[in-house]
Amino acid sequence: LRQAAADAGARYLATGHTADDQVETILHHVVRGTGIAGLAGMARCRPLGEATTLIRPLLGVRRADVIDYLASLGQPFRDDSSNAETRFTRNRLRHELLPLLVERFNPAIDEALLRLGGLAGEVQSIIDDLVEELVDQADAPAADRLSLGAAELADEPRYLVRELLIRLWRDRGWPQQSMGYVQWDELARMLFEGRPDKKMFPGGVLAERVEDRLVLSRTNQETSAYEANR
Repeated sequence: LRQAAADAGARYLATGHTADDQVETILHHVVRGTGIAGLAGMARCRPLGEATTLIRPLLGVRRADVIDYLASLGQPFRDDSSNAETRFTRNRLRHELLPLLVERFNPAIDEALLRLGGLAGEVQSIIDDLVEELVDQADAPAADRLSLGAAELADEPRYLVRELLIRLWRDRGWPQQSMGYVQWDELARMLFEGRPDKKMFPGGVLAERVEDRLVLSRTNQETSAYEANR
């Protein structure tokens, strides 16, 4: 998607995600385990490459209202047949778990999850501002290498340090798919504990405690190397 937008020279790329998609996203994150950012769900806009911004203009509109509006215009639309296949986790949430929650626990579960997402988004915005103030603490001589000093971050909450690591990792485009709380917290531990240490993390990122600094460098090794030293 990023490459297609770049090839077209698009400044903006709009998706059709609705409030119903947001409900499913937040619930999906809760079920699999998440932090504040995950509870916030999908952002209304975010960078997609250097020159393109991804926007979700329908994120506050219910799916049924979109379909009704298209019908009033006589506008045909595509419906992905795979959306009905319950072998996918997201579809099981949509067709099985959400109806069960509505019927047996809370008829207004959609509104409750959207409200939770909004509150989490406000909190995450505050966290992002605090992290922004710490970004300059990183020494980043190259795109595939950075380091953080333990002394400079000694008084910062561990949660904020994990968020800083996530931000720096994401800014470099390093793979995040296999990074979760356990991995981010392990990096924070390596930073704050004074003993020498070396570990491989998902995406071929080597973490080393060198004197009083945590040094991260992207290598050519496969993620399996991380699995091997767990």
